[in-house]
Amino acid sequence: MIYEFRTYDLKPRTQGQYESILTKSLAAGRLEESSLFGYWYSEFGPLNQMLHVWPYENLQERTEIREKVVDLDLWPPATADLLTGQNTEIYYPAPFNDESITGAQGPYYELRIYTYASGDTPKVIDAWSKAIDERRKHSPFIGAWYTELGDLNKWAHMWAYPSLEERGRVRADMIERKIWPAPGGPAPLVQANKLYMPFPFSPLS
Repeated sequence: MIYEFRTYDLKPRTQGQYESILTKSLAAGRLEESSLFGYWYSEFGPLNQMLHVWPYENLQERTEIREKVVDLDLWPPATADLLTGQNTEIYYPAPFNDESITGAQGPYYELRIYTYASGDTPKVIDAWSKAIDERRKHSPFIGAWYTELGDLNKWAHMWAYPSLEERGRVRADMIERKIWPAPGGPAPLVQANKLYMPFPFSPLS
């Protein structure tokens, strides 16, 4: 399984137009060809940023589906004039992910992206594997993923919260009780985070 993270940057004040176009486009047959994991817009961090995540069995299936959907009506969506930038990254899921997670988990979704030293990813997976069951009891764990293509040694993980206050409370509690960050894991070289909210058509809402 692979996950394609597609990040689009919009011109300011065009998000409503973008949402309207995507609502029609996704309903016109695209989701019959492959599933959508989630679709969000940024609330904190870089503004006017859209994140959509698509799972595929492998790179070959991704290529085949992308070649197929260009023949659909309304796909790709007619949003090119609204965009100022696009980026795509391929991630592989951590072995402890719940691939079936969907539905109302948020509405606040925090995506944290870490960069580790070369060779540290297996150590991160090992440390998280021992600690994740306890950590996920306290807020929805959406998933963790690592890169094998493009920028290497990146580790992305997403968590959902019902409110910003609950996010702060959970994070402080996990640190105080030494439940999280995962004990024994290597320290990242670089850390970044973004806070997203779901579009109405997002399977994760």
